[in-house]
Amino acid sequence: MTGTTTGRRERKKAQTRQALTDAAVRLFTERGFDNVGVREVAEAADVSLSTLFKHFPSKEALVFDLDADIESALVAAVRDRAPGQSVLHALRDHMVRTRTAVRTDDPTFVLVESTPALRDYARHMWLRHEKTLAAALAEATGLAQEAPAVAGLARFTLESASVARASEDPARTMRDLFALLEHGWAATPLAGQEDHPVGRGDRGLSQGRNVLAE
Repeated sequence: MTGTTTGRRERKKAQTRQALTDAAVRLFTERGFDNVGVREVAEAADVSLSTLFKHFPSKEALVFDLDADIESALVAAVRDRAPGQSVLHALRDHMVRTRTAVRTDDPTFVLVESTPALRDYARHMWLRHEKTLAAALAEATGLAQEAPAVAGLARFTLESASVARASEDPARTMRDLFALLEHGWAATPLAGQEDHPVGRGDRGLSQGRNVLAE
């Protein structure tokens, strides 16, 4: 009986969150983000203002209902990767699969891209996952969480999404970015005839990169 009650309660919470998100996106799209108050969103979803704030800490958060799921998926991409697959390739495949297929005509995408406050919130929300991802990478590789290779890959992975989405072919750009990280600048056409000796610090970073790519 307890399990049934808990399941019903969770479904009700999920329905309430979805109703609030749907109402917010509709109102923000119709009238503009700055012209709609949170009380109006609550009324449109037929809930109280206090209920709204139990589910969403801010007006911006109403548009982003999958933050925890996104972080869990990033960690799972590392921890649940196929046997023999490197963390680098696992993250590349995850990012290609989840961060490059956004439809530019999707109402939420259009809303976020056209609203500076939402764009900034989305970026900060996305980058909040950096420490959690770095911890998962450290656990998977045996390197320290603050090691340049670990911290760098976590930051690179999260930053790559905005670079890829701004290109004409996001999936290809995402793969190219990870190839650049895996093979280094010298493997790109842009390197030209440059010939820089590997310094001591570069050697340490290179060794860490090899661990991540194995």
